[in-house]
Amino acid sequence: MELDELRNELNGIDRKLVELIARRQQIVGRIGKTKLTTGRATRDFEREKVVLGLAREQARALSVDPDLAESIMASLIRSSLASQERDRVAAEGRGDGQSVLLIGGAGKMGGWFAEFFASQGYAVTIADTTIEDGDRCYKDWHDAGVDFDVIVVAAPLAISGQILLELATLKPRGLVFDIGSLKSPLKAGLREMAAAGCKVTSLHPMFGPDTNLLSGRHLIFVDAGSADATRTAREMFSATMVTQLEMNLEDHDRLIAYVLGLSHALNIAFFTALAESGEAAPRLAKLSSTTFDSQLLISSAVARENPYLYFEIQHLNEFGIGPLDALCDSVNRIRKLVADGDQAGFVELMRHGKEYLATRSAPSDAV
Repeated sequence: MELDELRNELNGIDRKLVELIARRQQIVGRIGKTKLTTGRATRDFEREKVVLGLAREQARALSVDPDLAESIMASLIRSSLASQERDRVAAEGRGDGQSVLLIGGAGKMGGWFAEFFASQGYAVTIADTTIEDGDRCYKDWHDAGVDFDVIVVAAPLAISGQILLELATLKPRGLVFDIGSLKSPLKAGLREMAAAGCKVTSLHPMFGPDTNLLSGRHLIFVDAGSADATRTAREMFSATMVTQLEMNLEDHDRLIAYVLGLSHALNIAFFTALAESGEAAPRLAKLSSTTFDSQLLISSAVARENPYLYFEIQHLNEFGIGPLDALCDSVNRIRKLVADGDQAGFVELMRHGKEYLATRSAPSDAV
């Protein structure tokens, strides 16, 4: 066969693959509706295990890489779950025409929440300094008023703190929550609202605005003095597969200083060292290793994020300096061990780290 003939044959196979995927998705939709009407959970881990096992078994029988087959099936499963999750959220329609105001709703995470609420049947109003006044759109949130069933504060951290303080004086009737990555700048506003008798709580989505499937993702609920508000907020996400975690105001920022602050700083230090090394990025890429490539992938993602938000996460956390000091101490310790030729100390450092990391169970999906 000529090359063109082989490529045409391959094109035909690819078309059939896409047709089979479409057929599979149709069946998945019917399965999702059946789960919804019978009250069964969206995700069935036992079934996923069977599907992936069968894919690997069939791949071996056909002399195909089992890892490739599993990877393809895992992608199809994620797509199916995302579709079923969206259908369930829409079907349960908890909004039922209720109104929600998203302050900062034109931002990335604000946009995610706007879509989430709209899919549940809420009447969504957006207030954001980057937009012009229009139908259910306001440049200044004050112009929208506070007569809403739900108010979400999705502005930058420092601004969110001021908004919460203002809302405490306005005493809105509905549920109010922020989605800040830190709570230190928001504590005063949250406490003022609680003291004023407002139905207020605080959320921290541990996922980004590009997230379509909430399975394996975490959403932190921080009680701000109104257990009823926290309970109501949690119910809004009951149709999703997100893992709900509860935390108090005192613990949140101390733990986030390591989960976000330390991990961000480590990656910023990594790409800063590379950028200032004098070595061209393409040249380093040619000498890549598995570890380097993995670290570069994460650091590249961090470098593309909002630098102003990342500075706020570092600067506005009252517990933020401790993890940075620990990072500096650790790097200096490694440097000293290497400079002194202390092999035993270096090995012990890695052994200790291995033991610590072994105590952490791997999550089902990255956070």
